Amino acid sequence: MVEEVAKSLPMELSEKGGVENNGFVQNEAFDDKETDTSSQEEMPKTCIVVDPAATEEPVLKPYAGMPKEVLLKFSSQARYRVTREILFWLIIAAAIVLVCATIAIIALSPKCLDWWQASPIYQIYPRSFKDSNMDGNGDLKGIQEKLDHITYLNIKTIWITSFYKSPLKGLGYGAEDFYDIDPMFGSMNDFENLLAAIHDRGLKVIMDLIPNHTSDKHRWFQLSRNRTGKYTDYYVWQDCTQAAGSVTPPNNWVSVFGNSSWQFDDVRKQCYFHQFGKEQPDLNFHNLAVQQEIHDIIKFWLGKGIDGFSFSAVKFLLEATHLRDEPQVDKSQNPESITAYSQLYHDYTTTQVGMHDIIRSFRQTMNQFSSEPGRYRFMGSDGDENIEATMMYYGTTFIQEADFPFNFNLINMKNLSGNSIFEAVNLWMKNMPAEKWPNWAVGSPNTARISSRIGKEYVNVMNMLLLTLPGTPVTYYGEEIGMENIASENVSEERVSSDPVVYFPEKSPMQWDGKVNAGFTEGNSTWLPVNSDYQSVNVESQMTWSNSTLNLYRELTLLRNNELPMHRGWMCYIWNDSDVFVYVRELDGLDRVFMMVLNFGQESTIDLKAIVPNLPSEAIIRLSTNFSNAGKAVNTKLVKTEMGEGLVLEYKTAKPVHTTEAFQGNCFVAEKACYSSAFSLLYVNC
Repeated sequence: MVEEVAKSLPMELSEKGGVENNGFVQNEAFDDKETDTSSQEEMPKTCIVVDPAATEEPVLKPYAGMPKEVLLKFSSQARYRVTREILFWLIIAAAIVLVCATIAIIALSPKCLDWWQASPIYQIYPRSFKDSNMDGNGDLKGIQEKLDHITYLNIKTIWITSFYKSPLKGLGYGAEDFYDIDPMFGSMNDFENLLAAIHDRGLKVIMDLIPNHTSDKHRWFQLSRNRTGKYTDYYVWQDCTQAAGSVTPPNNWVSVFGNSSWQFDDVRKQCYFHQFGKEQPDLNFHNLAVQQEIHDIIKFWLGKGIDGFSFSAVKFLLEATHLRDEPQVDKSQNPESITAYSQLYHDYTTTQVGMHDIIRSFRQTMNQFSSEPGRYRFMGSDGDENIEATMMYYGTTFIQEADFPFNFNLINMKNLSGNSIFEAVNLWMKNMPAEKWPNWAVGSPNTARISSRIGKEYVNVMNMLLLTLPGTPVTYYGEEIGMENIASENVSEERVSSDPVVYFPEKSPMQWDGKVNAGFTEGNSTWLPVNSDYQSVNVESQMTWSNSTLNLYRELTLLRNNELPMHRGWMCYIWNDSDVFVYVRELDGLDRVFMMVLNFGQESTIDLKAIVPNLPSEAIIRLSTNFSNAGKAVNTKLVKTEMGEGLVLEYKTAKPVHTTEAFQGNCFVAEKACYSSAFSLLYVNC
């Protein structure tokens, strides 16, 4: 029975289309059994047909969430691998292009203007700016109260004159303590609060530092006159003879204020040297310990957070050690009669060898605080009567000194005319070293105000000149509203004799409004009388008067800040005569040009088209000292200006003046840049 089943099983599987599986046959039985070849031949042969569709595996497609094994199976396929490699190399190529473009932009971009270049500087004499405690004297808190005025003027840099503890002789320039605030102006805490408020508004602050001398009340001087330790030689001491109340000085040197620059000291029984008042003894800068003291002072205030220094009286730092008499201007003059500073050539008491090395060392100390991005520390200095000597304060290509020496050419003019203005501007620009930055001032603590010096009718045009020339403009407080000097008879003789440096210009306290004491103080009196014109010449009233000096000043600072040609473009002289001074401001790549026509004389009519052939026949008045003229078109063949009138003309041209051969020698540029209208950016390789 079993054998029958075994025989029938393969047949049934064959009939059902199956496949015979010989694996069911034991190997031993298969080997031992004799094979009947004849029976195998008689067995019917079965044809096995396999359906391909039934045996093919299902085709998989990519799907979300597929496991790693499935993902790897697809990623190795050519169509995915090639696409991936193409995308990879495209990304690499794009990254390389972006890096190259960034490097090219950085390499071609001009250096950004620093903060001391980008904004006008507003100079404040703190005693006359704003009184906060009703004692009649301006103070640091008063400055803080009026910071909104600075921002209203579109100014970002404040220069505060000396406020060190001092007997306040010579504007406080003889310090009794370089590390403290004079109580008249407040406390160190007041200064720190003011500094924080200034920086919170995005403003910068510059301080004065007068290293040449101290007050005779200074601790160093008291120790020096008693020959105490290292302080013995902190000042310039020399033997001199005294007989019958008369002193015979070591030589003929004369102080800036007149008479001998030597003063006998009863304590030390020697004469000390003073280039200024006898209360302001000169430090001995041949002594390295003295130099280190000044470096420590610089570090102290920079550590407090100030943004820069203006160094004054630096040409007096050293004097010749041989003590020879200085040459007389008039050799026939009796030497005994020489008492005025102007009667000698100061070959041995100014700009001595080694003086610039000392100033450069100050710069190096300041650079230690300039490494932080955005915290560059500015250094300014005064200059010299000689223009070539003044330019040396810029330093050299390889050795940095001052960022600029302050320029008082526009203040020191003997007379006012279009020609004299041109000469003052040209003198600086043609002598300034290449790639240096100019600056301009029309007022200062030691000179009369514009309106009193040259006439109130020229205040607006002088401000227009100041704010449209290339470089950094410096405005002394009150000039933005056209303040005048007070009459000298309003100042008591006692006050004048106590400090002639302060009172000679007779500049009164700032005029804020038309209230009592011009809003300078809520107290009953002011340290100097307020000008009688304060009810009409004040900040509050001029803010509401569209044609005011204040609003013109503000519009000019806006123009300077917003228009590229005005703050870093070319300046080219076009014309000057006894009445007018004409110049343009241009930028390579920009077809918009500004032309200033400024009248410093009498009524004038000028044909500018004849002077500049490429000038269009019409230009638009962008700004005028007479606001009603703004926006009007003017015929460039017939440009008329009244006495003291100023025009800022705007026009377009494809042929700027600085590219014209006829004006090549009349054009100057500092921080050269070119404008690309396609990319709206500046570049240097014009």
